[in-house]
Amino acid sequence: MVKSMKNTFLTLTLSSTLILSACQSSGTQGGTDWLSATQNIFGSELFQSTASSALSSSEISAGLREALKIGTNTVVAQLGRSGGFSNDAAIQIPLPSQLQTVDNALSKFGLGGLTSDLKSRMNDSAEIATPRAKELFFNSISKMTIDDAKSILTGPNDAATSFLRRTMGAELSTDIAPIIQSALNQAGAVQAYDKVMGQYASLPFISNVKTDLNSYVVNKTLDGIFYYVAQEEAAIRDNPAKRTTEILQKVFGSAQ
Repeated sequence: MVKSMKNTFLTLTLSSTLILSACQSSGTQGGTDWLSATQNIFGSELFQSTASSALSSSEISAGLREALKIGTNTVVAQLGRSGGFSNDAAIQIPLPSQLQTVDNALSKFGLGGLTSDLKSRMNDSAEIATPRAKELFFNSISKMTIDDAKSILTGPNDAATSFLRRTMGAELSTDIAPIIQSALNQAGAVQAYDKVMGQYASLPFISNVKTDLNSYVVNKTLDGIFYYVAQEEAAIRDNPAKRTTEILQKVFGSAQ
């Protein structure tokens, strides 16, 4: 507590000195100029770094983890329901590019409904898998170290989300793969894919097409989840009303 009070006092003293120096260097003492100088100082990188230094690395790390967990909870509720992926143009899962040839060929014979059904079931599987994957995200978030905590805090609005995907995306992909496989079966996507490829193979003069449906849906599901977690992180950084816990208020309030 004493250390925190000293840090706060030093921050205020440094800020006051900088403001006074700014006013003196401009040769003005008016209230308007003082206010302008104050805004410049408190909006500067120097003040922000000084303010964030009053927080411990463990507090910053805890705040970042909390932001990601709350963001993940919100996103899972949004995407893990009927239409969560299929009705959202930003993250809707399209057919794999390899299957566009199949879709074009089947459509010529009036069988385009098969690929449309497959696309629908792929999105269904992502919606089924998303709630099941929440604990995987929480486990990955808990593994974040404090080494890069301050740089993440003062980084872009999606810095924590980008860090999570960059450092733990491969592990998440591996861990979520069996969940997606189960969801693909539950949604009937595997059966739909086999039906599509069976009909395609029966057509004359076709080229060979292969695709890894499970890996494709894994990547697209993670894309969708990370897309919205990044938006939630940005909202917590920018909007005080989104800081619903004490640690979020302390960490992200200090970072501004």
